[in-house]
Amino acid sequence: MSNIIIGTAGHIDHGKTSLIKALNGYEGDETKEEKQRGITIDLSFSNLKRAQQNIAFIDVPGHEKLVKNMIAGAFSFDCVMLVVAANEGIMPQTVEHIEIMSLLGVKELIVAITKKDLVLKEDLELQKNRIKNFLEDFDFDLKFISCVSTHDEKSIESLKEKLFTLKNTNKTQENFFRYYVDRVFSVKGIGTVVTGTVLGNKCELDEKVFIPHLNKETRIKNIQVHNQNAIEANISNRTALNLQNIKAVDLKRGDLISKKGFLRGFDTLDISFKCLKGKQLHHNRTYSLFIGSKKVEVKVLLFDSIASLESGFATIKAKEPFFSIYKEKIILRESNHTIAGGIVLNCVNDPMKKSQKKFLLKSLDEADYKQSYKILLDAHKKGLGLISSAQRFALSHDQAVEFGKNLENVFCDEKELVIYPIETKEYIKKQIKDIYTKNKYALLSNAAIKLRIKWASSSFIQSVLDELEEEKFLVKERSLYKNANIKEDFSKNLEDIVSKRLEEENLSPTAPYNIYDDLDIDRKLGDTILKSLCSKKQVFRMQHNLFIHANSLTKIVQEMKNIIKEDGYIDIKNFKERYPLSRKYLIAYLDYLDNFSQIKKVDNKRVFLSEFV
Repeated sequence: MSNIIIGTAGHIDHGKTSLIKALNGYEGDETKEEKQRGITIDLSFSNLKRAQQNIAFIDVPGHEKLVKNMIAGAFSFDCVMLVVAANEGIMPQTVEHIEIMSLLGVKELIVAITKKDLVLKEDLELQKNRIKNFLEDFDFDLKFISCVSTHDEKSIESLKEKLFTLKNTNKTQENFFRYYVDRVFSVKGIGTVVTGTVLGNKCELDEKVFIPHLNKETRIKNIQVHNQNAIEANISNRTALNLQNIKAVDLKRGDLISKKGFLRGFDTLDISFKCLKGKQLHHNRTYSLFIGSKKVEVKVLLFDSIASLESGFATIKAKEPFFSIYKEKIILRESNHTIAGGIVLNCVNDPMKKSQKKFLLKSLDEADYKQSYKILLDAHKKGLGLISSAQRFALSHDQAVEFGKNLENVFCDEKELVIYPIETKEYIKKQIKDIYTKNKYALLSNAAIKLRIKWASSSFIQSVLDELEEEKFLVKERSLYKNANIKEDFSKNLEDIVSKRLEEENLSPTAPYNIYDDLDIDRKLGDTILKSLCSKKQVFRMQHNLFIHANSLTKIVQEMKNIIKEDGYIDIKNFKERYPLSRKYLIAYLDYLDNFSQIKKVDNKRVFLSEFV
């Protein structure tokens, strides 16, 4: 089915809501206050359907004090229907609404001149020309102008026919589902329901979705598209979602629902902006930011701390995280006045110098991803993750990897979705060479090296090991790498080295993994060596991760027997007085005494059996 969202725009009391009612019979002013005051206060949603075509209407308030509500709806417009009363013409909110549409990048525009029955035919033509002249200052694709009256059914039907000729050409499918909440409520027996417009990509019944600000995943229990149950909702569908195990009080207008793993939150965004004619943004000043249906107070920081600008780059900072995407539109207002519109360029807060940031924003503004990658790689020497490419560049993982592979002087790990600058490979190569130069008996695997260089992927490390093998610096034996200059089989040497290390550590041996890492021995190999030493009774396992050399064990057992002879018993207290070791060692050695038939345990003490005293 073809879906298009048409939003109204125009001055208060120019007949926006009445026109929607004439088109589809929907009474937009539902609340008691709206009916009493005769104005639209909040957004209202309805639709007009014919065969495989569906037009969703978002009716917005026209009052100047309610522009914030109007903006909340405007972000999802595919087309704007500018409503101008024939007897009044262009008014202040007509201008502001059109300026906002222009800032948000809405391209398609239709004009409905209402109340045509209140003016002469000549005046109607005059209004048409005035509106055309007014719109010439903006970059809209004007589809048509219709003159209507809610008392003239023929004019309404004519407008309907024209509306059904419109096609949704603006929305392109993105890499993942996004959905800004514009209403939330609870239905008895049903649970929490949210309404909004589907952005980015579709959602499906029973699918899991993610609420970033709650850091919580939930399931879609039911979908309604224009009040009809559905198994999925596509881009530009006005959609109600029934969410599982989510309380209505935990959600509000402006909250985002998406898919897990795609969006990270940051309290800053880097933007490009353009002010309305005669307006400027001021450095370090607070503004109201509108993004999606969300409104939040932010501080605007202009680059180079310039006092004020009509256009350029800026960083906006808030007290809560944004879960934004590349090229997302924003509006900045101050004291009920629209000041500027902008585009999110950098939604991921990277640690980088200001000079780097300016070049990055310029490349992002021009969609020069190749240059953007280069700048980011310069700031991410330890690897640039491509997992965030959907958020950062609006690229799929496949597209991001393709870009990475085509860059010069980089290593692209397609599996882990990370790219590394080539100089980082030289850094890792030096780290590995240093290990084997300092310790000629080093015997390590890829996994063992990764434990030391945790930020590097296994594939990246392997590429370095392969080069060192080609350079004949290392030799690979099974999965282990040894110094190519050592020709003899030094597996027996390694047993001696581990045994000697344990003997040196005496009664306070460190955990095996720490010993292996210290000796530059692969952990799996180290475990094999330790098992061999245990089978030869050169080393004894006292408990998990506690191994002691046989000589040390013999000595401490004799010392414990001496304590029993002197004091009549041994326990943790008198043992520690003579040997101030860690409690874990003392307990392990005391427990070992239970292996001797002449010693028995009485409560927490060990004593000799009477016949051995």
